[in-house]
Amino acid sequence: MTFFLQDEQLKNQGDRILQATWAKFPQLPQDSLALTWIVYDSPVPVNTGGALSPNAFWNYQVRGFSYRGDERIYPASVVKLFYLVAIHEWLENGLVQTSGELERAIRDMMVDSSNDATSLVVDVLSGTTSGPELPPGPFETWKSQRNIVNRYFQSLGWEEIEKINVNQKTWCEGPYGRERMYLGEMMQNRNMLTTNATARLLHSIVGGVAVSSERSQAMMSLLQRDLNLATDVEENQVTGFLGAGLPDNAQLWSKAGWTSQVRNDAAYIEIPGQQPFLLVVFVEGRAHCQNQQLLPFVSQQVVREVGDL
Repeated sequence: MTFFLQDEQLKNQGDRILQATWAKFPQLPQDSLALTWIVYDSPVPVNTGGALSPNAFWNYQVRGFSYRGDERIYPASVVKLFYLVAIHEWLENGLVQTSGELERAIRDMMVDSSNDATSLVVDVLSGTTSGPELPPGPFETWKSQRNIVNRYFQSLGWEEIEKINVNQKTWCEGPYGRERMYLGEMMQNRNMLTTNATARLLHSIVGGVAVSSERSQAMMSLLQRDLNLATDVEENQVTGFLGAGLPDNAQLWSKAGWTSQVRNDAAYIEIPGQQPFLLVVFVEGRAHCQNQQLLPFVSQQVVREVGDL
């Protein structure tokens, strides 16, 4: 059972969104797209500065729709959302100490989607470092330490988390040495997420219950995107992603990820006069993930449907 209630209205609207997408992009295979859409009915329980306790928040039933929401897909930089929550958990509980370099890395990981910054954050989380191949004994210890972020998320007991894997760094050109060994010969140990798991994590951040209300707010500040500034930067997390399909008066908090094989985005959106919503869309396939019109089109359809709620 997912954390959201699936009702007939949102199912009909979600089906319309999908049909419009396939009509617009007929070459897009139906198994190349995954989507989770959460609608926040009044009284809205999110982006309140942590006004609700965790128990009250999780008892608040939200409505949603998902398509292939439990399919495991390579997340690219969307995985950085999970490392963001984990590093705040470690800091909150004194497992690591903050520093100017760590704070700089956390910011650059989320705002600029820096892979180099993410490398430092993963090192701090796990107490491991990249480097040459290791002999079997030390490598087993290294692998156990690197897997600590997975163990943390599994400890939350969320059904949506059961299928994910979040123990790999993100790369510009690719891993070498012990990092390549850890991926596995067929890269079977690479990061994998679902849109449902990603939606639940983002839901907890926006709800102010990820780690603490104060830390959730700090995370939100790193996720906020300025739609008006997007055109000033060649590569950003708006152009070609969900934010590019929003009206100018929308507010956006998001984390995008892209490679030559995937184009993904996870976003929380507020538009004046409409119900806030959360939208996670993953697209697979080299021929489709290079299409910068696809995700903006999906968000346009969602905005239209939210206006009809």
